[in-house]
Amino acid sequence: MDKQEVLLAEVEDAFGLIRVLEVGEYRFLEFGAAVEQSCVFTRDPSWLEYDYTRAMLMGGLLHQAPETALFLGLGAGTLTQACLEFLPVEDVEAIELRPDVPDLAMRYLGLQNDPRLYIRIGDAVELLDTAETADLIFVDLYTDTGPSAAHLAWRFLERCQQKLNPGGWLVINQWGTDQDKPLGAALLRGLFHRHYWECPVKEGNVVLFVPADLEQSLDMDGLRDRAASLAPRLGYTLDPLIAAIRPAS
Repeated sequence: MDKQEVLLAEVEDAFGLIRVLEVGEYRFLEFGAAVEQSCVFTRDPSWLEYDYTRAMLMGGLLHQAPETALFLGLGAGTLTQACLEFLPVEDVEAIELRPDVPDLAMRYLGLQNDPRLYIRIGDAVELLDTAETADLIFVDLYTDTGPSAAHLAWRFLERCQQKLNPGGWLVINQWGTDQDKPLGAALLRGLFHRHYWECPVKEGNVVLFVPADLEQSLDMDGLRDRAASLAPRLGYTLDPLIAAIRPAS
């Protein structure tokens, strides 16, 4: 029998409708006309249900010991919560466009009021220059109509890479195309000189891993070791996602 959908909260802001729904042990953040933005397992808010979020967390493991992280787009905060739980980060900044989203995330979606986490409200494109540099930068800027323009804005993505500390990684949740390539593949190849890696996931997205500079490479053995050590705490393995990593095509 299908579980009943329960509306927990509904807010209208300048950008449209935001809703929080509960179905069984899961809660969902939706924008607009039933466009799902985030899924939270209520018994464990740091659990990542979808492969694209697991792939983004895996991007955090590319760094041996990240201390700082910047999230461009918060949503329900599931990825942020997981990084606070599983990575050795001590200083985390999140920039979220919609003022009601962090409040709903904390009230209904399990986001903890962690002293390591600082949330700023505003447009990531405008606030990026005033953000601190970081070891990890996660870009997940979606609206109810798809990826924001920033996902394909040369200057913005260039500025994101420039905000990385030496040895840092930029992790981008990009839409995939029918050819199993990231949206804007030609732009990305030109901007990052083909020096990045891709991880296609079953939701249809392609998660990108972009190093801070051209001298930096992806340490696959180190990634496997860190993922294996973390697997008992995660409750799932990242091995299939590691196997899917490929150089920029």
